Amino acid sequence: MSAPLKIDVITIFPQMLNGFLNESMMKRASTAGLVDFRAVNLRDFTTDKHNTTDDRPFGGGPGMVMKPEPIFAAVESIKTPDSRVILMTPQGKPFVQADARRLADDSAHLIFICGHYEGVDERVRESLVDEELSIGDYVLTNGVLPAAVVIDAVVRLLPGALGGEGATEDESFTTGLLEYPQYTRPPEFRGMKVPDILSSGDHGRIAAWRGEQALKRTAERRSDMLGQNGNFEENNP
Repeated sequence: MSAPLKIDVITIFPQMLNGFLNESMMKRASTAGLVDFRAVNLRDFTTDKHNTTDDRPFGGGPGMVMKPEPIFAAVESIKTPDSRVILMTPQGKPFVQADARRLADDSAHLIFICGHYEGVDERVRESLVDEELSIGDYVLTNGVLPAAVVIDAVVRLLPGALGGEGATEDESFTTGLLEYPQYTRPPEFRGMKVPDILSSGDHGRIAAWRGEQALKRTAERRSDMLGQNGNFEENNP
């Protein structure tokens, strides 16, 4: 068995991670030895009696900025040559499924820095961070929830995390299209019927129907995705 993926989350609110890391898939992946989580309290790396992690910005302006000293100390205490340091920030690269796959496949140790207030001192970005990620064009109170989103997307791609190989292969964004409609029992509910083809047992026709539905749904909801990586051309010869 390969070594577990190590994930450290540096934050001043480590308790926010407790429920997330100890429920559902995250707990199963940890128990199975696929991933090793740790919430790192940034205040443990401060040097003053008030455990100060922020200060007023040089040049004036509203809010507070995360100080560099405790962040550098926290990262340097756990970083190894195999570590990848990720800063969660609205200014980062938009996080997409391909990033989740890349981090799941190529990482041994992920360190997430969760910013707060007006962000982090620029020297953290310049000298400490390997990658900056954003989960969307909006601002949250702190970086814990964005880090949790990225962690969830990455961990579920680890072999065995979902309990079966191929479980993520047809999902939205994995194929470059949104996922096709899904149905389960009962076959009829309040007058709404499951498409007959899904009960036909003809796996070739079912696969073709799903491909058509995925393309249709993508065209209706996310037309910007069509043509990326040849999706439109491949499905419309």
